[in-house]
Amino acid sequence: MTDRRLMMVHAHPDDESIVTGATLAKYAAEGAGVTLVTCTLGEEGEVIPADLAHLTADRDDTLGDHRVGELDKACVSLGVRDHRFLGGAGHYRDSGMAGTPSAERPEAFCNADAEEAARLLAEIVREVRPHVVVSYDEYGGYGHPDHVQAHRITRRACVKAGERSMPGTPWQVRKLYAIAQPVSVIEASIARLNEEAGPFTPPAAVSDIARGTPDELVTTRIDATDHWAAKALAMRAHATQITVDGERFALSNDIAQEIDAVEYFTLLLGPTRRRAAGEFETDLFEGL
Repeated sequence: MTDRRLMMVHAHPDDESIVTGATLAKYAAEGAGVTLVTCTLGEEGEVIPADLAHLTADRDDTLGDHRVGELDKACVSLGVRDHRFLGGAGHYRDSGMAGTPSAERPEAFCNADAEEAARLLAEIVREVRPHVVVSYDEYGGYGHPDHVQAHRITRRACVKAGERSMPGTPWQVRKLYAIAQPVSVIEASIARLNEEAGPFTPPAAVSDIARGTPDELVTTRIDATDHWAAKALAMRAHATQITVDGERFALSNDIAQEIDAVEYFTLLLGPTRRRAAGEFETDLFEGL
């Protein structure tokens, strides 16, 4: 397939780099059309550097504006030239974690009218006409309400984009993927992180990093090792949220994780073929 178009839908600035940065960089470098849609500005993020603590929501509440700049730098590092905020910058606000006061705000993304948000995303889908769309699984990777909402609206938008009742020319997304973090891969990473001392706290369990995707649900493995440096550089751009040290990084919880340029996905919709146990797709556009 020569004319390839990929769209990724993420909840906050930095998500694109942490879990899909190498894949974005790989396809951008190969000449595919790559579009990144971010649903919020990440206003409720926890700021790591002490000299930027004033940006937080309980003080200046300017973190979202600052993170727009971080995301711009990350996109340059990844080679992503087409980036949009869903509904425009600031249309939806970061909800913060479930059960916090920020998640009760009417403008929080988790409280958005899912049908309206899906329509806004479907309009982008119809404009960009991606063959492949990527977002989160039904659990949002680790349960963040904005990730769960992004999953919901992405699935709905892929349907709406093909409906004739919407204005414009219908577009049928050929493949829809959820980001996956295989349990066995996380477990192997935890073992390595505990073998030698590092600057961060080593994880003790899979849940310290993510919910984890059961291995049997993972369909696709993208080896973007050649783009490890681009991913690491993009992660460094998100300095309010991520501390990078060599081949490791940590979020505000100070728990060590590896920067991995092999990324995994679960096919939710689209053509596939029968495979032996443990055999993966190696291209998001396979079968198109």
